[in-house]
Amino acid sequence: MIDFTAAHNARTYSGRRAHPSWSAHVTGLVDPRASVVVDLGCGGGIYSRAWRELGAERVIGVDSSAPILASATAEHGADPQITFHRGDATATGLPEACADVVFSRALVHHLPDLRAFAEEARRLLRPGGTLIVQDRTVEDVSQPADVDLAAAHLTAAALPGDARHVRGWFFEAFPRLLQVEAARRPGAQELTEALEEAGVHVEVSTLWEVRAEHPDRESLLADVAARTGRSILHELDDAELARLVDVLRAQLPEGGVTEVDRWTLWTARTPQSSSSGQQ
Repeated sequence: MIDFTAAHNARTYSGRRAHPSWSAHVTGLVDPRASVVVDLGCGGGIYSRAWRELGAERVIGVDSSAPILASATAEHGADPQITFHRGDATATGLPEACADVVFSRALVHHLPDLRAFAEEARRLLRPGGTLIVQDRTVEDVSQPADVDLAAAHLTAAALPGDARHVRGWFFEAFPRLLQVEAARRPGAQELTEALEEAGVHVEVSTLWEVRAEHPDRESLLADVAARTGRSILHELDDAELARLVDVLRAQLPEGGVTEVDRWTLWTARTPQSSSSGQQ
């Protein structure tokens, strides 16, 4: 399991830029221009920066890890309208109704209490605000690009890896990793119910987001060897990780590799009048 407080993991969620495939999808869900965005579980600030680039007036990144926040500040702190705050996703310490948009990417599968998260996100939102939760169900993590599970009559355990679905090779080499994913990933309905109990209306959508465009195979392998941005790889010891890198080297083409991940997005909107929502 990844230790988010360890100094050697400070930059594990830094160094990327949000891809236009993400930007196009989220701007179809909400207009962030001139808004205040709270980025819950901001990590290295990749998406905090992306919201500013989409026109947000101010972005507050919240994370519980001091080393990761230090990395985020070093990389994105030059913009005075991006600030970083240390706090728990279920008890941020931020003022009530301080945000037009609350965003949380790749966080909820690390949380033991979805209801507490939902209540805190709802508390932060102003009337008429929007919550966007972006995470991956077990179906998302096990599904290669352009394959429909039901139409293809495939089970998650049977899905092969390919150059766009590199994680599939993780599961082939170490089947227990899929069991880890199944245990920690939220079900779409489970999170929907937690959010709606907090007093918001939820819509669910799917996004194919380009994770990274690697110039060559070795670039991707270096990324995997460093466990960069892949908490699942912390379930492997160093010898197992080295074996996985060898497996990938044998499977991947020598040229450029574009990784694509499927995500589920829960978009929740608060009532325009605070009297009709949570008291």
